[in-house]
Amino acid sequence: MIHNLISRYKQRRTERYLRQMYQCSYAFVGMGQHSLTNLYPVVRHLGLPLKYVVVTSERRARLIERKFVGLKATASLDEVLADDEVKGVFVSASPSAHFSLASRVLQSKKCLFIEKPPCQSLAELDRLIALQRLYGVPVAMAGLQKRYAPAVQLLKRRLSRERLLSYDFRYLTGSYPEGQALLDLYIHSIDLICHLFGRPEVMACHQSANDSWLLMLRHPHVVGTLELSTAYSWAAAEESLKVCTQSGVYQLSPIDSLTFTPRPATPFGIPLEKLHPRRCSREYLCRPDHFNPILAANPVYTQGYFREIQSFAEAVEGRGSHVLTDLQSLRPTYETLEHIKP
Repeated sequence: MIHNLISRYKQRRTERYLRQMYQCSYAFVGMGQHSLTNLYPVVRHLGLPLKYVVVTSERRARLIERKFVGLKATASLDEVLADDEVKGVFVSASPSAHFSLASRVLQSKKCLFIEKPPCQSLAELDRLIALQRLYGVPVAMAGLQKRYAPAVQLLKRRLSRERLLSYDFRYLTGSYPEGQALLDLYIHSIDLICHLFGRPEVMACHQSANDSWLLMLRHPHVVGTLELSTAYSWAAAEESLKVCTQSGVYQLSPIDSLTFTPRPATPFGIPLEKLHPRRCSREYLCRPDHFNPILAANPVYTQGYFREIQSFAEAVEGRGSHVLTDLQSLRPTYETLEHIKP
């Protein structure tokens, strides 16, 4: 009997996946390593009807068509934007080109998924928001996937029930000569902090080295510190968030692992742990599964890529998906970036 139950469960799980059909056609602008590694696999897993890929040259377009049978590759974005069948456009190209590409997509009235950074300044972000409103585009969102990571969503729910005391965030890597660290790397960190704690006020900002900052931010209910630096090493990169609350300490390190350590008892202000030392009790609220080869254990899922693309597709299809990274929600992030720009 148990074998029949297991078989029926697996069969229903497979059929549920196969029934998840998407009707609209989509296009993808860009074919870089980030797209191939993190975004295209999700698009293919969901079975999104990808009609076009837009690249910078006809030579690359022909190579893509030979590798991906049935997919039309082109060097002309105008061809894609003129196709009424295409309802949603993914843009993951050179960061410096994102604002221009996003503007053209919005003007064509097609739904937009734009990888980070969507633009280079707060003024450009406001122009994109205005274009979305002017042309009535129902969905325009940015690829800031950390908001969609399961551990981050769990942490946000837990913090909503807590009395917050302080937080400490660190993003430490090695040298980044290929781009702008502030917009290419640190936008994720600052956006995560704004998402979890609300619009910040920059109380202190110190540039300790080239592309390295120490910040103190005040939010509506908490004050925290950030160290954002490329003065360390890629071989020992660190990304961690520690949040101190009235009931204990939450630690997100890295983005797919969340723990909670209860606050030690202090009756009448007496720290009992000093009188009777005990082992620290740590609860694992969310941690990656490196053993089972399933979707929920895959980094594209635990880091938020899967859920952000799924949310975009469901919103385009009119299924009422809750988009966490609409353009308007990015204003606190860009306001903070503007404040610390050198």
